[in-house]
Amino acid sequence: MQPIMTTILAIESSCDDTSAAVLRDDRLLSNVIASQKVHEQYGGVVPELASRAHEQNIIPVVDAAIRQAGIRKEEIDAVGFTRGPGLLGSLLVGVSFAKSFATALGKPLIEVNHLQAHVLSHFIASPPTPLLGGEGSRMKNDAPLSTPLSSAGEGLGVRPQFPFICLLVSGGHTQILLLRSHFDIECLGTTIDDAAGEAIDKAAKIMDLGYPGGPVIDRLAREGNPDAFRFATPHIEGYNYSFSGIKTSFLYFLRDRLKEEPDFIERHKADLCASIQKTIVSFLLKKVERAALDHHVRQVAIAGGVSANSFLRSELQRICQKHHWQALIPPFQFCTDNAAMVGIAAYFKYLQGDFADISLPPYTR
Repeated sequence: MQPIMTTILAIESSCDDTSAAVLRDDRLLSNVIASQKVHEQYGGVVPELASRAHEQNIIPVVDAAIRQAGIRKEEIDAVGFTRGPGLLGSLLVGVSFAKSFATALGKPLIEVNHLQAHVLSHFIASPPTPLLGGEGSRMKNDAPLSTPLSSAGEGLGVRPQFPFICLLVSGGHTQILLLRSHFDIECLGTTIDDAAGEAIDKAAKIMDLGYPGGPVIDRLAREGNPDAFRFATPHIEGYNYSFSGIKTSFLYFLRDRLKEEPDFIERHKADLCASIQKTIVSFLLKKVERAALDHHVRQVAIAGGVSANSFLRSELQRICQKHHWQALIPPFQFCTDNAAMVGIAAYFKYLQGDFADISLPPYTR
């Protein structure tokens, strides 16, 4: 007798990426993302433009996810959706569509916290056989493009064992979390002002590197000397962070150097990127290392958009090797916002019978 399998349709629309995914139990069948390039000219996400783009993208993205998964919509057992946190207008599009779709099919709804979804992405299993169109696709200007599969040893197939520590780090959030189970999550520390990703993007903006600045700094840093310049880091008690001082230190450093050498940034761009990146990553991992030691865990994970940073990934591996821990590093496709992570969180909630009422509104924080 074949075991009964659960098919989840997941929807993510918390910021500027519209995404839909289909999971069968914990195995990913499709993961489609539509990005919004319109924000690049403004140097950041414009909420009104984001919500309008979600309205245009949601139907074709969901349709593509269902087709790539090779299922009929009638096979879906539940619809998971990001309820928050995020931009209200963007969330409203995804939440409203999920409610309508689930109601039309007579299927239950499952609300998902965006931050929990990032952390639980480590539990996504790879599909049993290659799928037409690849494991995921990204849609830009209505053209689906293949998303490269993760390199060997990065996440898929390596399951966390409770308890473990996870550093959740993105443009909007920086937290050290202790996971005792899928939904028993204790926040050990958080930022008291800016997020790490925000600090990286601010440094990129100061150097006029464009938006989003994180990937540009990561690329240029590979050619630079991380010890070329030093920037101040604050002394914050416990596991908490503060990044506003690092941004100010970087800004004042450049202000003083530019007075003496007007083309200083252009001449030292790679070294500046490498140095500010090392400052932020070292500050992040110093507290993560201490938290792991204090709580006697054997696995340390990273999640969120900044977990795609190559220096953060390599430094985490170095620290874990030193302590004989296992580093849990997500595949690149699960670092940024995507519906696959929403789907795995929804699957674990489905197993608990934790369904949402249709009247639940989205929340921003």
